[in-house]
Amino acid sequence: MKRIFLASAGIMALSVGAAQADYVLHILHTNDVHSRIEPINRYDSTCDAETLEKRECFGGVARLAAAIKARRDAIRAAGGNVIVLDAGDQYQGSLFYTTYKGRDTAEFMNAVGYDAMTLGNHEFDDGPDGAMVLLDGARFPVMSGNLDVSQADRLRGRLKKTVTLDVGGERIGLVSALAMDTPETSSPGPTVIFKDDIDSLRGDVQALTEAGVTKIIGLTHVGYGRDRQIAAQVPGLDAIIGGHSHTLLGGMEGAEGTYPAMVKGADGTEVPVATAYAYGKYLGDLTLTFDDAGKLIRAEGAPILLDQSWPEDEAIAARIRDMAAPIEALRARQVAEIAAPLGADRKDCRMRECGMGNAVADAMLDRVVAQGVTIAIQNGGGLRASIDAGPVTMGEVVSVLPFQNTLATFEASGATILAALENGASRMEEGAGRFAQVAGLKYTVDPEAPKGSRISDVQVREGAGWAPLDPGRIYGVVTNDYLRRGGDGYDVFATQARAAYDFGPDLADVLADYLAKQGPGYKAEPEGRITVR
Repeated sequence: MKRIFLASAGIMALSVGAAQADYVLHILHTNDVHSRIEPINRYDSTCDAETLEKRECFGGVARLAAAIKARRDAIRAAGGNVIVLDAGDQYQGSLFYTTYKGRDTAEFMNAVGYDAMTLGNHEFDDGPDGAMVLLDGARFPVMSGNLDVSQADRLRGRLKKTVTLDVGGERIGLVSALAMDTPETSSPGPTVIFKDDIDSLRGDVQALTEAGVTKIIGLTHVGYGRDRQIAAQVPGLDAIIGGHSHTLLGGMEGAEGTYPAMVKGADGTEVPVATAYAYGKYLGDLTLTFDDAGKLIRAEGAPILLDQSWPEDEAIAARIRDMAAPIEALRARQVAEIAAPLGADRKDCRMRECGMGNAVADAMLDRVVAQGVTIAIQNGGGLRASIDAGPVTMGEVVSVLPFQNTLATFEASGATILAALENGASRMEEGAGRFAQVAGLKYTVDPEAPKGSRISDVQVREGAGWAPLDPGRIYGVVTNDYLRRGGDGYDVFATQARAAYDFGPDLADVLADYLAKQGPGYKAEPEGRITVR
């Protein structure tokens, strides 16, 4: 068994004292940037001028580009080897994506100097044509190894299954995979066929190995839990750079484990897994040392927090200001004021009742209650940012609800609603976005129970009180059009909804109007709608 030494106490320079034949590779990496072209605040939404002045912002493409250039230049000046990778979901999450639909993404990724990326599920939010905006504009290879696009006319021949980079005289092989539930979480369409990610990766690693490539990196958008399974089941991988689950690794508060995480591989070796949270707040910095036979003997590093102590690339910052000008008036418009923060932390909204979930569900229900609708269901994964107390701008609201979903109403039986809640709880252990935030009903969930039997004690509001959900009764329901059409596994809404209307107002406008209506004293905190055993 080869032994791998792990160090995670700070950023490592080139290994000191390594044998002359050893090969050291630095990997700088990002994932789940989600259109955070401009700097973000501590709530992961676009920073305002006041917070910038206080130097309390993070990230932004101009800062990310400067940090990558500084690290890359330092490594190369010391005679080292470095590549820059992205693990997907550059699209969706701010008014930049709403306005430019990926043209900005390609331009800025080219300016940063990425060597390769793998597609994320949100690169398909506007279908294959939306993904093609990035593929047409990128001056680097874009991968997704487990996709069969032979039936997709525009994508055919454009996605790489594997990539081989020549770095310092050595061939570095890249293999990739995209989450298999992407047809439920985005819109790749029927012509994009998803193959099993582990089977696909095994085949691609074998193909590279047979071609004489001895250093192979997995570049994946499947989530941290699945990355660990891949590391354990796919022999021949030397490391995995992942995304999708927005996982923070490292020595900081809130991290889910060490950076990199070490997983015992299929052949008994240890495989480092690295991911760097989301939104460009951190730059992953992983150093791998190989012996002269191509065996990994050391994995070390730490993510770099891109706070305002890091300078910005001035040319990119100027370009961002130019592109922001047309949307500034909309973004800056104050739409409401609130008395307390509205939290949308992933660990809350995908696992339990959360403040933003209550606010959005209440806003949806308030909009259509006059139509006889009594129940609202919103997927926790659709809530993409928190809002702090005080004035609320339209830009902040769009950061919460960036997908341009519309309000959808329909009729459904109590049995259908129960099945929908079971779907929402079916992947809680993975932090999946389908978890149901609600208004007009409350329920109990047991995440340890078998899937399909996790929900109990469902109560529906009747007047000032509550009554048990009646499986045979027909209820009026409001959700977003994405869920109503079966997104996030809510197939029962697509197949069993009656009198469906999917073309209501934009959900961001609904929330903005609701917050304005509530007045400056508004608070939305957990109040017992969801009980987790």
